[in-house]
Amino acid sequence: MAERLQKLLAHAGYGSRREIEEWIKSGRVKVNGESAKLGDTAGPGDTITLDDVPIPAHRLGGVKQRVLMYYKPEGEMCTRSDPEQRSTVFDKLPPLRKGRWIMVGRLDINSSGLLLFTTDGELANRLMHPARELEREYAVRVLGAVDKTMLRTLKQGVALEDGAAHFDSIVDAGGEGANRWYHVTLKEGRKREVRRLWESQGVKVSRLTRVRFGPVTLPRGLHRGQHKELDEEQLALLLQAVDMQPEPAPQRGAGSIGLRRSTRPSAPQRKPRREMQKR
Repeated sequence: MAERLQKLLAHAGYGSRREIEEWIKSGRVKVNGESAKLGDTAGPGDTITLDDVPIPAHRLGGVKQRVLMYYKPEGEMCTRSDPEQRSTVFDKLPPLRKGRWIMVGRLDINSSGLLLFTTDGELANRLMHPARELEREYAVRVLGAVDKTMLRTLKQGVALEDGAAHFDSIVDAGGEGANRWYHVTLKEGRKREVRRLWESQGVKVSRLTRVRFGPVTLPRGLHRGQHKELDEEQLALLLQAVDMQPEPAPQRGAGSIGLRRSTRPSAPQRKPRREMQKR
C-alpha cells in the first residue's frame, strides 16, 4: 500500500515528518530515480534513495516504537554533531541496531532538564506540532524583584518579537534574597520563550530546568546525563496525548524480545528412555 513519503520515512525512523519534508524540498529524496515532491507516495515496489543512498526495504517496514527520557545537563548542545566539538545530547544515548533517535524539541545550551527521544518519526512530529498544545513545565530561578502585577502580565500575554506569548500558570516555589524559584507552564516550544518572557519584565533567568513534557515527568532518581526508557504504561499515556495507538503486540513465535512469557516455572523435561538406560 502506497503512503506519503514523509510518513513512510518517519515511521522508518529517519526523522520527523517536518525534517523529511525539508529533505524532499531540497531534493535529497528520490523515488525510482526521480526527485520527489511533497505529496508524492511510495510503496513496496518502489526504490527510495536519500542523498542517492538506497533505503533498505526492511527499514521501510518500520522500527520498534521506543521513547527515552534524557536529563540534559547545562553545557550540552541539542544537535547530532557540533563544529566546535562540544558535547551533544546524542553522545550518551544507547546505540540502535535499527532506526535512529529523533529528538523531540530542544533546550538551549544553558538550560537543563527533560528531553524526549523516540525512534518513531510520526510520534516526534505529533509531539512537536503546535496544534497539539502539549504542556511543558519548567522550574525557573529568576534574579530581580517580582510583584503581582508582573505575574499577572506574564499570564495575560506579552508581545515578543515573534508574536504574543504567555504562561498558562505560574506557581511560586520559594527562594531567598533576590533569587526566587517559580514553576511555569506553557503549551508551545518557541526558541528561548521562557527566558524571553521573564526578560520582558526586566528580570533575569539564572537557572532553567524543564521538569515535564505533556504527561511525562522528569523522574527524581534520574541524574544529569542519564537516560531512561518509558515503560508500557508511560508510553501508552504519551501516545494517548497525541491520539496515537500503541503498536500491536507481536505474534507468538515471532521471536520478539517484547513477547510476554509465563512466569511460572516449567515442568522438568523427561529424559529419553534410551538415555536413561545408559546411566
